[in-house]
Amino acid sequence: MKYCLLFTVLFWFSFDTKAQDTIRLIPNAPDTIQLKTYADRYNPRKALLYAAVLPGLGQVYNKKYWKLPLVYGGIGVTGYAIRFYQQGYSKYRAELFEILQTGANLSPSGFTETQLRTLIDRYRRERDFMIIIMGGVYILQMIDAHVDAHLKEFDLNPQLKLSVRPVAEQSLLTGRTAGIGLFLIF
Repeated sequence: MKYCLLFTVLFWFSFDTKAQDTIRLIPNAPDTIQLKTYADRYNPRKALLYAAVLPGLGQVYNKKYWKLPLVYGGIGVTGYAIRFYQQGYSKYRAELFEILQTGANLSPSGFTETQLRTLIDRYRRERDFMIIIMGGVYILQMIDAHVDAHLKEFDLNPQLKLSVRPVAEQSLLTGRTAGIGLFLIF
């Protein structure tokens, strides 16, 4: 009720009023009320910039510390996969060059030339795919920090409730049925 009254007062005082076309009434500055918003402390652009500079820093700015292991876990797993596939690619590529230079039929690992070419292509493709996945994780954590800073201002109605209750129904078509129901109360 207070917010409605405050909104109405601020709405009416935002217009210029005229009396007899000569006097303009402008509300005085000391009479106005400044509202402090919760969103001023969390700037979405700043969160996005922090996340772009250092992955996870946007989540720290938004005080969502529990997301840090997810960010660094995703980057760490994809980094490990990139390293694994790069080592395999380098190893089999060196063996292929050795076969081509010496003219041998088999590599030290026991693969033929066509098998090595297939392995090299597979390891390179997987490495490149993991690089794309790492870029996706990086962009996703930036988006998460930006959206999370926007949602800091979002306020839920305290009357909003979601409850889970058992449900039993009697129908002529299906007979007696029982289950679990989700009830949303506004």
